[in-house]
Amino acid sequence: MNDDAAWTSRHETHDGLGTDSPLVPFSEAVRVWTRVGLQSFGGPAGQISVMHRIVVDEKRWVSEERFLHALNYCMLLPGPEAQQLATYLGWLLHGYRGGLVAGLLFVIPGFLAILALSVVYAFYQSTGPVAALFFGLKAAVLAVVLEAVIRIGKRVLKNGVMVTIAAAAFVAIFFFQTPFPLIIVVAALVGLLGGGLGITSFLVIRGHAATGHSQTHPSPVADALDQQPPAHTTPSTGRALRVAALWLMLWALPIAALGIIAGRTHVFTEVAVFFSHAAVVTFGGAYAVLAYIAQQAVEVHGWLLPGEMLDGLGMAETTPGPLIMVVQFVGFMAAFRHGGAIDPLAAGVLGSVIATWVTFVPCFLWIFLGAPFIEALRGKVWLTAALSAITAAVVGVILNLALWFGLHVLFGEVSPYSAGRFRVLVPDLATLNVLAFTLALCAFVALLRFKMGVLMTLLLCAGVGAAAKTVLG
Repeated sequence: MNDDAAWTSRHETHDGLGTDSPLVPFSEAVRVWTRVGLQSFGGPAGQISVMHRIVVDEKRWVSEERFLHALNYCMLLPGPEAQQLATYLGWLLHGYRGGLVAGLLFVIPGFLAILALSVVYAFYQSTGPVAALFFGLKAAVLAVVLEAVIRIGKRVLKNGVMVTIAAAAFVAIFFFQTPFPLIIVVAALVGLLGGGLGITSFLVIRGHAATGHSQTHPSPVADALDQQPPAHTTPSTGRALRVAALWLMLWALPIAALGIIAGRTHVFTEVAVFFSHAAVVTFGGAYAVLAYIAQQAVEVHGWLLPGEMLDGLGMAETTPGPLIMVVQFVGFMAAFRHGGAIDPLAAGVLGSVIATWVTFVPCFLWIFLGAPFIEALRGKVWLTAALSAITAAVVGVILNLALWFGLHVLFGEVSPYSAGRFRVLVPDLATLNVLAFTLALCAFVALLRFKMGVLMTLLLCAGVGAAAKTVLG
């Protein structure tokens, strides 16, 4: 039996559960995905680069074209694209169990790290050393978000139409508190209309290169995937219905159980419902949805103080895994403070688990349900136009996040001014924190001018900020 025949026979399993590939043993895949999960620092770009280096360049399990094909799929979906890419590649190689293992191993290291940091933060945040450490971290995170605005803006704001969409999104969310999901829907509709009318200004996103490599050496695994794909990659309506039913139950039943047992107004239920809603509108990556989560968690639910959201983002930036893991910190603090009669630590841990569950179960649903079907959409002009408009709107939303964070980090007092639906935050200039401003400026220069890594920038600012606060008081 030749390699292709062996590949096919070994992968024609019921419901695409997958077996050990004769070319990629499942045990080896588990070791590789563990390695990817432990090395996934630096946000989506860094995480995708790690995956590309290991899976494409080193192991040669998938071709460059197949990798970018999968990445383009994930860019169209709500949720963290790097985690979904790992899930997709794991599913491609070993069916559903491969996707489940790859996706979970991408999340678990960061989950454990942030859980430990959340516990320390909840009990000791008001102590001098911990407060001093997070002082520098907040300033650095502000610089990281500003750098993200510039980086994403360079990729998509290539003409006046895209700039107009970004500006409109910023004005809508910053001055009129327009809901983030509504901004995304309107941007998508505008993009669909522009694409349908054949306006080329909407066609600015055509693909995403991971590392700059254009090709890799051929390999038996990549050749087998390209020439005769596994049976589970073939679309099947029956299998899709079973997948949808299973993952929708895994998503919805815990929320329903919490509502029945704890009540609809309990913090556990509110966390589950809120982050389930956030999970379906996280187009554009973590930075885009963070503005929505931050404003809701701080201003609507009262779970966090403004600066604390930056602390959580700092944790996510300095630990492995997707940046959206900051939801775990929010869930922990919300339940820790509002868990009622439950022990605060136990409530916090449960809140952390709930937020993580409802955030990532949908990610597996999107991949397992859509991956066999979504290939038919690749290269469609209308889809490219919609994605371009959404990404342009995301730039405006992230700019709003940077400004919102900046006001609360750099100034001791910020007051809202309202007139009808119009609302703006006005800082007291006399309360400017010069040390925080200096740290944020240095971090921004280090990232933009000297191309320093995000992790190193955060660690240096945390150390310098802690030392300065200790000396200056």
